[in-house]
Amino acid sequence: MNSSFKRLTYEKRIVIAKLLQLGYSQSRIAKEIGCHKSSISREIRRHLRSSYSAMEAEHHAFSASLKRRYGKCKILYYQPLGAVVVEKLMLRWSPEQIHLFLRKHFSHDPRMQISMESIYFYIYIHAKPELRKLLTAQLRQKRKTRGNVRRGADKRTTIKDLVSIDERPPEVDGRLVPGHWEGDLIIGKDHNSAIATLNERSSRTVIIMPLKKRDAKSVRLAFQKEFKSIPDQMKKSLTYDRGSEMAEHKTFTKNTKIKVFFAHPYSPWERPTNENSNGLIRDYFPKGTDFNLVSAAELKRVQNELNERPRKVLDMCTPKEVFEKFIMEAI
Repeated sequence: MNSSFKRLTYEKRIVIAKLLQLGYSQSRIAKEIGCHKSSISREIRRHLRSSYSAMEAEHHAFSASLKRRYGKCKILYYQPLGAVVVEKLMLRWSPEQIHLFLRKHFSHDPRMQISMESIYFYIYIHAKPELRKLLTAQLRQKRKTRGNVRRGADKRTTIKDLVSIDERPPEVDGRLVPGHWEGDLIIGKDHNSAIATLNERSSRTVIIMPLKKRDAKSVRLAFQKEFKSIPDQMKKSLTYDRGSEMAEHKTFTKNTKIKVFFAHPYSPWERPTNENSNGLIRDYFPKGTDFNLVSAAELKRVQNELNERPRKVLDMCTPKEVFEKFIMEAI
């Protein structure tokens, strides 16, 4: 008889149950199914209540198997890995971003490798309740694409001499040429506050600006101020929706030399980089936020976090790294 250990199958458990009913001894049962008698003894002791049930024994064995498998959490048992994972989660990195970051920067250390599924499992299963609550709050929640219904059709007709996105140079669509931007506002509580956002299409760099007002002049001045600090080779065009806050686009173009193109009405997909970025920003400032109470320093902190977060679409480089690379290449 082969004495090597083998787990009992459901079929063998059925045989055990039948032979027990026939009054067979444990030694004879072990011989009949080809295992050691100590295996039969443990099996009966572990699962015997009033009578041995093959189905109940299989269920209990399966449950124990799950506990053995899922009770092992690499993040818990290897502290350096756990420290990196928790640190990145607190910076609102996604589990996939963390997985790819570890694969890139610790490629020769298998102890520092973990799948994104295992990170999710750690968050929802193994983390202590207080930590789980904190970590799940950092995960990006799925949400519907933020629409532009808030402005209404009447406000979209107030922009004079706008240039449609249909006239935008084809080079912008491919993202190969840096320096093309997308912009929008994120509206605060009761439509009484707002912040402005800009995104460079090729590097995914984001700029977040506080606004005292959301009228056309205030928005124009805020955008002009931000673009002053950007090298000329990185500011070629701006694509915006048809919100009335961009009504002074001609003055903006005159002062910055940046051409403004307008997306079609109610077409946020024509500004995909900005729409995606605004969704990320909403993780920090959910709907109902009063931006009058959010400091410029806090906005810049969030801006820096997003620009220093590696992106899969950038081959796990950060927007900041790619943006700076574009500047160096243009010198």
